[in-house]
Amino acid sequence: MKKLLSSVAVLVLIAACDQVAVPGADTETTAAATGSARIGEWGFDIEGMDTDIAPGDDFFQYSNGTWLANAVIPADRSNYGMFTVLAIEAEEQVKSIILDLAAVDAAHGSVEQKVGDLYGSWMDTDTVDSLGLTPIQANLDEINAVETHADLNALFATINYQSPFGVGIIPDPADTTRYTVFVGQGGLGLPDRDMYLEMENESFERYREAYVAFIAQMFELAGIEGGAEKAEAIMALETRIAEVHWTQARSRNISEIYNPMPLDQLDALAPQFDFTSGMDQLGLTSVPTYLVAQPSAIEETAAIFADTSVDIWKDYMTFHFIQSNAGSMPAAFDAANFAFYGTTLNGTEEQRPRDRRGVNLVGGQLGEAVGQVYVERHFPASSKEAMEGLVANLVTTFEGRLENLEWMDDETRQNALRKLSTFEPRIGYPDEWTDYSDLDIQPGDLFGNLSRLAEFGWNQQVEDLAGPVDRSQWPYPPQTINASYNPLMNQITFPAGILQAPFFDPNADPAVNYGGIGAVIGHEIGHGFDDQGREFDYDGSIRNWWSEDTNAQFEERSGRLGAQYDQYSPVEGMYVNGEFTMGENIGDLGGLQMAYSAYHAYLDEHHNGEAPIIDGFTGDQRFYLAWGQVWRRLYREDNLVNRLTTDPHSPSQYRVNGVVRNHDAWYEAFGITEDNELYLAPEDRVRIW
Repeated sequence: MKKLLSSVAVLVLIAACDQVAVPGADTETTAAATGSARIGEWGFDIEGMDTDIAPGDDFFQYSNGTWLANAVIPADRSNYGMFTVLAIEAEEQVKSIILDLAAVDAAHGSVEQKVGDLYGSWMDTDTVDSLGLTPIQANLDEINAVETHADLNALFATINYQSPFGVGIIPDPADTTRYTVFVGQGGLGLPDRDMYLEMENESFERYREAYVAFIAQMFELAGIEGGAEKAEAIMALETRIAEVHWTQARSRNISEIYNPMPLDQLDALAPQFDFTSGMDQLGLTSVPTYLVAQPSAIEETAAIFADTSVDIWKDYMTFHFIQSNAGSMPAAFDAANFAFYGTTLNGTEEQRPRDRRGVNLVGGQLGEAVGQVYVERHFPASSKEAMEGLVANLVTTFEGRLENLEWMDDETRQNALRKLSTFEPRIGYPDEWTDYSDLDIQPGDLFGNLSRLAEFGWNQQVEDLAGPVDRSQWPYPPQTINASYNPLMNQITFPAGILQAPFFDPNADPAVNYGGIGAVIGHEIGHGFDDQGREFDYDGSIRNWWSEDTNAQFEERSGRLGAQYDQYSPVEGMYVNGEFTMGENIGDLGGLQMAYSAYHAYLDEHHNGEAPIIDGFTGDQRFYLAWGQVWRRLYREDNLVNRLTTDPHSPSQYRVNGVVRNHDAWYEAFGITEDNELYLAPEDRVRIW
């Protein structure tokens, strides 16, 4: 059973992929004079612009056109932009930490030994190749020994095997002081149901054909006969499952996926899965209700399970077990897995060097062990202090906007203000670090190490289930280049990794920092009030705190925003899904507006409301250019196709153009008129937060 499948993230709504910090309120515009900013003279790459493009026709190109024309996506990347630049830098830093820890003559059981031996076992390809299928043979034998559907259910109720549903442990939206168990749809090998079902999309047709060939190839590499026939049967099975899956847009709708039910009701919904025995086997029977995200998908998949032969399910589980462990198997399996998931689905030309993949493995699986050293080496206390000040600044600014929001009635306003007052910012790194004492890592045993890591992680979750919710846990280690909002905890999290230029640079012009990290902070705050985050109360519980009239006002505005994004087509024949991307689009729109207001509050306090002209650009122009620079990115077409199907974030050009054209101040800053392509009449501009 795949644990913590993507549907869990949908319910928890950890809205990510954006944020970090900004400069202290006393930061002066000294970068132009000192040249000490990390990017350019004052924090912005002027040479990357294309000033032959009118800002009102394509602001993304105006801000980044020369860079976009000259940059080359590395052969081992599916896309390339500012996030990638920081990720590559973080990899170098984490690799140095790993090698330093591995060089220590450490006692077995120490953190240093675990880091060193996990990385060493990954890099020891001679041993991996020489062992062949030996490490996974016991699992293949276990699958092969299955005789009945009941036997299959017993394997589903483990952490080892793919199943048609997923299970995870999350805070209970009815009472976020305790944990509950989540059940959601699963079972597909392609990234999304639409790739199985949309017959007119040429890319999807190519993916389907390549997927069948890939399945057959994995059987052939494993020495299992009849791979071509097995592949066709597996594809047919997964297509049936895809037909009953909910769409991405529907699966992020809290009002639809919040379906608590006791275990006997869950068992009655899908008796073929025998959830009572499965939850008992997993140690998950102590909760009063289970959250079932897509009830009809679970019910109908259970029926598919029952009328599909045991032999097909055994082939299905064999393939998925081999595929999911390809990285710890001989080189031919690893290469085939990359050729499909890396090249076919994302257009990536070359697999990343093994040492870089090893760095990401250790940095993820033992992330906080490495992260403690990362913080010591690369995250100064001054950055944490500056970030704390900026988050407070943005919260204060949003509070003022809420107090004066003309479309919100007073009762709803007071609820919104109460929710904002309980936001918990977490900056840089966790207060409590993960204890890896119970984890056993052995030299030269890559498959065993990865299996024990999975078991360690799952056991931690099961242990959590028995106690109160631990609000100190982080969703990722401090070296991560990202940020997030968790509505169940009402927490915004900004790890150390993202608190760097172009997002945050203490030596940059304040306009750049406010347009970069300030807008990212605003984005994360805004997730608490987007189309799904607004369904949660100040304590993280699901509650409707909106009056009927104010709710109608919100839906009218968000509906118009969604209609705008529905028109954007970065790939011929495919469009952004305004409903699916709604939360992120609202976060971008409101976040940039909050940051703009905060920037002007800063100017009023420190510069009598006036920003200096730098290199011919006003403060407002520099603010918007910073936003454009943050989102510069190139995509391979297959990666973009994949993202349009599975990513709740809009492609980068629309995170820029789709937002600024709704900002009145942008029109004034750049003299935009109705003759420009991005122009929207004032009555058509969407203003929410």
